[in-house]
Amino acid sequence: MIIDGYRVEPLTLDRFDDFVAVIGRGGIGGCWCMYWTCPTSAAWGDGCKGGSKAPNRQAFHDSVEAGPPPGLLAYDDGDPVAWCRVMPRRALPGLANSRFFKTDLDIEGVWSLACFVVRKPHRGKGLTAVLTKAALEFVRGQGGRIVESYPWDTDEAKADSVVYTGLASTFPRLGFNVVQRRADHKPMMRIAVPADAE
Repeated sequence: MIIDGYRVEPLTLDRFDDFVAVIGRGGIGGCWCMYWTCPTSAAWGDGCKGGSKAPNRQAFHDSVEAGPPPGLLAYDDGDPVAWCRVMPRRALPGLANSRFFKTDLDIEGVWSLACFVVRKPHRGKGLTAVLTKAALEFVRGQGGRIVESYPWDTDEAKADSVVYTGLASTFPRLGFNVVQRRADHKPMMRIAVPADAE
C-alpha cells in the first residue's frame, strides 16, 4: 500500500534483510523486537526468548518464517526506512503483565502497535504516523476491530531506544483517544478500525 508517498509492506521472510537494515545488525541491544513476547520483565532478564543477540534474532526470524507477518516495513523509493510491530494484543503476553498496560478493558479484536523504529536519516518526517495509518488498513484486512498504542507522553528529549512506542502527540491527530493511564507519561490509546477504510 502507498501511504503519504511511502510504500508499506507486511514483513515476510523475503523482506527479512530489509528489516535488519532498519533496526541494525545488533537488533537494537539484542532485543530484535521480542520484548513484549516475553511474559514479564523478570523473565526477560533471565533469558526469555534469548537474553542475548543470537537467540532473540533467531526467535524473531522463526516467527517471521512461521507467519503471519508480525509487522510492517515502510520504504522510501525502494529503501527500507521504518518498521512497526503490529500484532494481536493476545500474542504479546508482556502487555498483560505490564504495570502500565495491563488492563481490565476488553481485548477481543484488539491489535497492538508495540514498537516503532525509524532509520536515523529519516526521523522527523512523520513515519510513525505513516506506519500507524498503514497499520489501520492492515488490521482491518485481518479482521481486527481496534488498534491500541502505548506512547510516551513527554516534552522532554528522550533517546529513540526509550520512546520506541512512539510519542503521544502523534496519535490524537490520527483519531486515537486515551482509554487508560496508569502513569502520567504512559497513556494507553485506542482507535476503532473504520469499517470503510481503504
